[in-house]
Amino acid sequence: MPTRKAATTPQRRAPASAKSEQRVRDILRVGREVFSERGYERSTTTEIAQRLGISEATVFTYFRGKRELCVRVIAEWYDEITAAIERGLPRDQPVRAQFDFFVHAHLRLFLGHGTGMCALVLSEGRDKGPADLGDAVLPLHRRYTAPLMDLLARGQADGVVRSDVPLRLLRSLVLGPMEHLLWEAVSTRKSMDVNAQARAMSMLLWSALAAPGAELAALRALRDAVERSLDEAAQI
Repeated sequence: MPTRKAATTPQRRAPASAKSEQRVRDILRVGREVFSERGYERSTTTEIAQRLGISEATVFTYFRGKRELCVRVIAEWYDEITAAIERGLPRDQPVRAQFDFFVHAHLRLFLGHGTGMCALVLSEGRDKGPADLGDAVLPLHRRYTAPLMDLLARGQADGVVRSDVPLRLLRSLVLGPMEHLLWEAVSTRKSMDVNAQARAMSMLLWSALAAPGAELAALRALRDAVERSLDEAAQI
């Protein structure tokens, strides 16, 4: 039985100077461009080197090969979008507002620079992809979805998200339809109205996530708060 590739591959050589660090950044930047344009199979380290005006041997000085470089490119991209989600999530707002933000940010960030990186992650981030990058991408995906899992858990604790379904299934309920939507954008290459799609998707998904009676309870709480405010104003 063939052994699986390691989840991560150490970088070939750690940059020892500012010049080397800049070289690595340049290789990753152009690597992202090439992988986005051509996908994994049709990309070559030769083309990446040519675009940078360096030798292919220089690329191999820092990366063992195309697979390791692709893993680093995907990891850098995931780091960027994960940081954007974690930084922007409006934790001081109700769970529903935070969920709306996640859905919108997910679609916007995955399609923010065209469909290239989105297609690369959706196709190669699986065990059966040509590069077999599933093991490498899985921990990145788990970290990316951690804010969603936390959000759903807090929603269950607050009674606004249904508690009769395990969190992992709720996560799949959210991400599955959005992945399908992203695949459609990738395959058709048609421009998408992200705002409109996010609003529709969030409304649809929340109707499945919301705890029974949660909306009615929220309306009653709002009514009670308004009545208290009116009573206090009348007493002034």
